[in-house]
Amino acid sequence: MPGQDQAVRFAAAGDRTVAWATAGAGPPLVVGNWWCGHLELDWQNPLFRRFGGLLGDRFTLVRYDRPGVGMSDPAGPLVTSLADEVKALSAVVDAAGEKVSLFGGSSAGCAAMAYAAAHPDRVERLVLYGSYARGTEIATAEARDSLLTLLGRHWGVGSRVLADLFLPTATAVERDEFVRFQRAALSAAKAERALAAVYAFDVRDRLAAIEVPTLVLHRRDDRAIPFALGRDVAARIPGATFVPLDGTDHLPWRGDTDALVRPVREFLGAGRRARPPGSPAGGLSARELDVLRLVAQGLSDQEIARRLGISAHTAHRHVSNIRGKLGVSSRAAAAAHAATAGLL
Repeated sequence: MPGQDQAVRFAAAGDRTVAWATAGAGPPLVVGNWWCGHLELDWQNPLFRRFGGLLGDRFTLVRYDRPGVGMSDPAGPLVTSLADEVKALSAVVDAAGEKVSLFGGSSAGCAAMAYAAAHPDRVERLVLYGSYARGTEIATAEARDSLLTLLGRHWGVGSRVLADLFLPTATAVERDEFVRFQRAALSAAKAERALAAVYAFDVRDRLAAIEVPTLVLHRRDDRAIPFALGRDVAARIPGATFVPLDGTDHLPWRGDTDALVRPVREFLGAGRRARPPGSPAGGLSARELDVLRLVAQGLSDQEIARRLGISAHTAHRHVSNIRGKLGVSSRAAAAAHAATAGLL
């Protein structure tokens, strides 16, 4: 997948718009957005592309930008509450069109944990990396206040401080690139509020309710999120597996990425090869195949919804995803594909 382009789409989350992207093939793996991200700029980063490639050769990698950040409604207000973060994630999961696995890194882990606790029927497996349960434990009150004040008064200097924190092993050139990335992904006016939201998240009351299989990974010398907080998350989630990793880098696409990805792939069942391109099913999920068969029978979105026990909106989204995966422009063309491929 390293040379593969991603497909960017947009989904509605209440009155907001969420930009999400897919790449790779196989079961969907939704990767949450860090406090600061950008779908296109991240995809241009060779290290990020390699990280995505290690996952996307076996899974459909699904990524998204938080509303107000990156490509998601950048002119709109920033999402700062956990409830709104979960709403954005929910919109992406619904758009993906089937049961998913979640990869929640750093602050995105909070939304992933809250969503998994509330919607176990939509989550296959949960992976948490560099995560925490209570944001106020990330640093002392004095340290948090100092950093927030710096971001609020001087985003230029603040972005450099964050680069030093997130990329401790980076070269000067790499840190300069990350500084420019942060400023492109997030405006100065939003930076302070975005980091304040990271500190405000608290999911301690949700963790005991998580029923899905969970893997928690954390680098021992992570400078952004203390190692003890990841271990605490694992202890609070029933049956969770904790994997300590060596390293200081907070971002998973830096440092020893292979050591991080190996247990993730094993946990997610990456031994199941994705359906090869050009196969009759066209990379469609089991639910999408069910919808395609009903489309071929001439059923409307409303009729498909009643037959499968889903909303008409979800049925319409499935049909749209099917057409996109098959590369056809109409329901009739999708039905013709189903017939010629022997799927009926």
